[in-house]
Amino acid sequence: MKPPIAMTSPLQGASNFRDVGGYITQDGRRVKRGQVFRSDHLAGLTADDVLQVQGMGLTHSLDFRGVAECAATPYDIAGVQRVALSIEPSVIAKMQALVAQGIEPTTEETVELMRGTYRDFVNHNADTFGRFLKHLLAHSTPQVFHCTAGKDRTGFAAALLLSALGVDRATIEHDYLLTNQLYRRDPHIEGKGPAHVMKVLWQVQPAFLHAAFEAVDQQGGMQDYLHGPIGLDTHEVQDLRDWLLQA
Repeated sequence: MKPPIAMTSPLQGASNFRDVGGYITQDGRRVKRGQVFRSDHLAGLTADDVLQVQGMGLTHSLDFRGVAECAATPYDIAGVQRVALSIEPSVIAKMQALVAQGIEPTTEETVELMRGTYRDFVNHNADTFGRFLKHLLAHSTPQVFHCTAGKDRTGFAAALLLSALGVDRATIEHDYLLTNQLYRRDPHIEGKGPAHVMKVLWQVQPAFLHAAFEAVDQQGGMQDYLHGPIGLDTHEVQDLRDWLLQA
C-alpha cells in the first residue's frame, strides 16, 4: 500500500513544513495528525503564517540549527518557545576546507561526505536526538522540529521518531524524500559552490538515509539504539506510542 502524502500547510515563508502524522505502523496503527510537525527554518514566516502556526496550538519549536545559522536567520513566534538542539552543519565545514585546498569534490565524493554526515548523526549526535524525543514526550503538546532546510538533521530526527513509533523503513524513506518535492532552495542560505556539489548538498538521496540506518544496525538495530545511545527506556518508548498512535 502506498504511504499517504504527508499533510502540508500552505505557509508562504516555509516550504518544507508538514505533519509527520498519517502514516501506518507495522502493527496497523496510525500516527496521529496535528501533534508533531517538521519544517525548514521558520525565520521567513509572514504575519499570516504566524497566525496559522499559532492556530495549530504549537507550544515549542525544536531547532537543530547551529549557532551561526540561528544568528543569521533568527525568529520569534509569540506563544511558541524555541528550544535549541544545536547540531553544527559539519558537512559545510568539510566542503569549505576542501575548496580552500583547491579541491573540487566530485558528485560521488560529495554523496559520500553526506553519507558520513548521517553516520555522524547516529554515532556522535545521539544525545541531542535523545533530548529531542524526550522533549516531545515531556510536553505531549503540538510541536515542530526543524533545521535550515528541514532535510538532514530534521530528516534523521523524523526517521528516528517514526521508527520509535513502529513505522517501517520504506514508509520512512517515502516521508524523507518528500523534501525533494517541497523544499524551495534559497541561494542566500546555501552559499556558493560548484553546481553539482550544491545539488547534492541541498537535496536528499536514499543513500544518505541508508547510511544512517546502516550505522544504527551496526549498533544492534533500532530498538537497541533507542534504548542505548538515544537513552529511552521501554516505558518511554511505550509512552511515546501511547501519545502519538491511534488505533
